[in-house]
Amino acid sequence: MEPAQIQPKLSRCAILFVDLRGYTTICEGLHPNDVAVLLDQFYGVIGKAVHAYGGRVQNLAGDAVMAVFDRGALSNDADGQCAVESGRHMIESFLAVGAQWESAHGVATGIGVGIHLGMVTESELGPPTLRRPTLVGDTVNVAARLCHRARAGEVLFSAEVATELSEHANLGVVALPNFNLRGRSAPVRIYCIPAPERPDPSQ
Repeated sequence: MEPAQIQPKLSRCAILFVDLRGYTTICEGLHPNDVAVLLDQFYGVIGKAVHAYGGRVQNLAGDAVMAVFDRGALSNDADGQCAVESGRHMIESFLAVGAQWESAHGVATGIGVGIHLGMVTESELGPPTLRRPTLVGDTVNVAARLCHRARAGEVLFSAEVATELSEHANLGVVALPNFNLRGRSAPVRIYCIPAPERPDPSQ
């Protein structure tokens, strides 16, 4: 008997993507065993930052991580606020790790974070032998694009996320020009928490 499939569920949540800058260079210059060790350290930093603010890691793909913040009625904290705080925590926590990597392996790297807030559908997707709960929708796409645009050390997020930020958060948020996503009809208003320091200006 085949296991029961998860019925599609619509919900409002904050989606966060984070990935490493310079990962291709790291893979080219290091033995795969060393790359695996570094990735495990990276995942550890990201996982702690996600869970510290009530989120959950949804998916891992190479050097990229997708996390979800959908505490809803379980907490008085807004999901967007939690995601941004988590993203800032990731950036700050990874600085020491990145410095260690540069000292030990001669690689300059950092992480970029993108966050969007909106409706998503969670459904069980994939081939018959590898079906997994998956989140789909415009919210996921926008968050992924913002992550791709973020430079090392930056947290980029949409106006929808910004509306949930506490005026007392003291995050140093900067408004940026609207972001035009390829294939999307309407531009996205975006905001940034600038990098406290960046390992390489080109990243």
